[in-house]
Amino acid sequence: MSKIAIVGTGYVGLVTGACFADLGNEVCCLDINRERIEGLKQGIIPIYEPGLDQMVSRNVAAGRLSFTIDYEEAINSHGSEFVFLAVGTPSSVDGDADLQYVYAATKSIAEVMDHFLVLVNKSTVPVGTGDWVANIIRENQKKPVDFRVVSCPEFTREGAAINDFLRPDRVILGSTDREAAEKVALLHLPLRSTVVLTDLYTAEMIKYASNAFLATKISFINEIALICETLGADVKEVAVGMGYDRRIGREFLDAGLGWGGSCFPKDVKALCHMAGERGKHPQMLQAVMDINMEMRRLAIRKVRESLGGLKGRRIAVLGLAFKPNTDDVREAPSLEIIEMLQSESAVVVVCDPVVSEKTVRDLGLNVEFHRDAYAATRGADALIIVTEWNEFKTLDLKRLKSTMKNPVFMDARNIYDPNLVQAAGLVYLGLGRGHRKVDQAKAVTPVLGRYTSMKHGK
Repeated sequence: MSKIAIVGTGYVGLVTGACFADLGNEVCCLDINRERIEGLKQGIIPIYEPGLDQMVSRNVAAGRLSFTIDYEEAINSHGSEFVFLAVGTPSSVDGDADLQYVYAATKSIAEVMDHFLVLVNKSTVPVGTGDWVANIIRENQKKPVDFRVVSCPEFTREGAAINDFLRPDRVILGSTDREAAEKVALLHLPLRSTVVLTDLYTAEMIKYASNAFLATKISFINEIALICETLGADVKEVAVGMGYDRRIGREFLDAGLGWGGSCFPKDVKALCHMAGERGKHPQMLQAVMDINMEMRRLAIRKVRESLGGLKGRRIAVLGLAFKPNTDDVREAPSLEIIEMLQSESAVVVVCDPVVSEKTVRDLGLNVEFHRDAYAATRGADALIIVTEWNEFKTLDLKRLKSTMKNPVFMDARNIYDPNLVQAAGLVYLGLGRGHRKVDQAKAVTPVLGRYTSMKHGK
């Protein structure tokens, strides 16, 4: 058992703290947001993450998990051996990672620490931040106290964060001190995962390179979707065919509105910024961002053309969160979709099963908000599926046809069979589907390497 302090109780910090506590460690989570900490003490989880509320309550009851706003309490009174930095690093105006929260947290740690600590950085930070953090500690200590810095980037997905933490593909640890990195590796030993030990700079770069690659894969299939639009091919079937190749794989080949959230947008921007500062020209990464945005324009263009204009049209946007199983709306495609619709004087109605109405107000969105998809689409000229929540995958298509003013069905995540949608009397619009009704008498299917007519078996 180890004693651990976690600084930051957002998606990364709270999941990290709860999971380490569940592994038998004593964990104290710290945040400067007093309201959030008071809520956590009362069992109020500030984020939506499946299974997190039960894990937090279980470990609080067992005495392994506690919350505070006091650095002295979290580090010294708690007797912490490890302090994990899990604070936000949003994009600055120029695309670089904003490190003000990392600086403030590190300075506060330095000012109170009275014993040896291993400072573990889980926040996504530019390459070289580990050295910068070490300098902040040295400059702000009341008296010299020994410490070590280890980079341990997180690779958890919102909506599946607990599973990703407990069953990771790998654990990356970077440090100038191998012994310190090995101590952090022992914390992860119960996970029985591959551990990669490297230097600070490389560990920090692995995080950016990983996210940039995944974002590139999504943008690649979206570029293929744009080509499919003009050639009449179905990108969904193209992706299936590609995915059987083990060198390519099926994951992250879902064409649609592209990526959003708290990681991919800011991390790709930050990597571009780091490269640009050093005289490099990340042309591919710039194209990755451009293609991601183009898919949203394509969706709006297809709805506009189908309706003959958007002015005064009532458009139902199904999904606010940037992905299913989270309430996170940071950099969500829905926000750009809403902005583009309203810029053409459309009336926007929004539905999301988890995002709160308070979040909608806090975002300043001038929209009508519903929890129920059928209430949101009643009297609508078109609907746009923006987030692939399960409840949006099984809509009663005939009911939609009977209650919508105009039956325009924009499947911006390509989750429906176009034939089924059209059979219900709706106008199906997809992204890169190149949809044509198949003549079953002439269609062919591969059988043991030969092509056989589906009708005659020849």
